[in-house]
Amino acid sequence: MGQEKNPRRVAENEAMAKLRMLRTSPQKLNLVAALIRGKKVDKALADLTFSHKRIAIDVRKCLQSAIANAENNHGLDVDELVVAEAFVGKNMVMKRGRPRARGRFGKIVKPFSELTIKVRQVEEQA
Repeated sequence: MGQEKNPRRVAENEAMAKLRMLRTSPQKLNLVAALIRGKKVDKALADLTFSHKRIAIDVRKCLQSAIANAENNHGLDVDELVVAEAFVGKNMVMKRGRPRARGRFGKIVKPFSELTIKVRQVEEQA
């Protein structure tokens, strides 16, 4: 009599990876996530490898994790994977400051964000 298995959060032909506490604003991260939405995973990895954005390195790691999850945990074929979803969310904001003239205080906000990537296996049409 054990505990019942939890239901999957994604469909049978999907896998997912989530990356939290990325030290960049969600707006900047969304620009990189828009690069890979809807593309085949090998094309998306190539685009992220040659991107000049700093955060593209972390997005590539998250995509590689989603591919590994699909292959090892769910038995999906890597050659038929497509980036189904790549969405960005807000996380915490560190609040810092800097003394300014006349006793004022300049506010500095350091935002964090999180990224979720879902890959889906799609059979190619002949």
